Amino acid sequence: MSRTETGAAAPASRAEYCVVACAEAWRDAGEILASPMGTVPAVGARLAKLTFSPDLLLTDGEALLMGDTPAIGARPGSVEGWLPFRQHLTLTATGRRHVMMGASQLDRHGNQNISCIGDWARPTRQLLGVRGAPVNTLNNPTSYWVPKHSARVFVEHVDMVSGVGYDRAAAAGPSATRYHRIPGVITDLGVFDFETPDRTMRIRSLHPGIGVDQVTAATGFALSVPDDVPLTREPTEAELRLIREVIDPKGLREREVPA
Repeated sequence: MSRTETGAAAPASRAEYCVVACAEAWRDAGEILASPMGTVPAVGARLAKLTFSPDLLLTDGEALLMGDTPAIGARPGSVEGWLPFRQHLTLTATGRRHVMMGASQLDRHGNQNISCIGDWARPTRQLLGVRGAPVNTLNNPTSYWVPKHSARVFVEHVDMVSGVGYDRAAAAGPSATRYHRIPGVITDLGVFDFETPDRTMRIRSLHPGIGVDQVTAATGFALSVPDDVPLTREPTEAELRLIREVIDPKGLREREVPA
């Protein structure tokens, strides 16, 4: 593990705070499938499995359920199951998966866009497409990871709805709200949720060195700000050892969230 000249563990980096914040999304989740998209969420899911959520199911990113918890980029040493696409969809449709997706745009109610930028009739940029976002958001918990918090991502209105937010789910009725849940949004600046009376995004915690003014300036809509904004939980020394020596010894997390 990286250490200072005195022999103590080096202080946690911004990326490592983000890893712990992502891991917390799967705390005590039980036997569900964790589907992290992005390096930091993948490190976070592995950290959760190795610590407070040992029953999490993890895949190799394709169709194998891993029997161990290999380092990022390494092949699993053991396999405990096969998860073809049809079975993956079954888990999704029955709420037994918690996916952490990315977002090209996200609005105050949690509507997400990964499809296109600009007017639908003539977009300025084509992105991934809707993909499985509607099914994800209506049938299993869906969190979001945004490695660069900016007003270009957090917008007043998304250009196209890919993932369903709280306002649109409510408008669609009980069939949409029954399993719809957005537990959190993790960015390089802090952690956010929708635990407000009108289900709009609020600050849950900020990473060390980040102020409320900095976050609100980087957000294209009015955030709900509690009177007392806590700091994101600091990684323990044991968690830092797992992150640095076991899960991500190549330091790929630091490329996604530079120091």
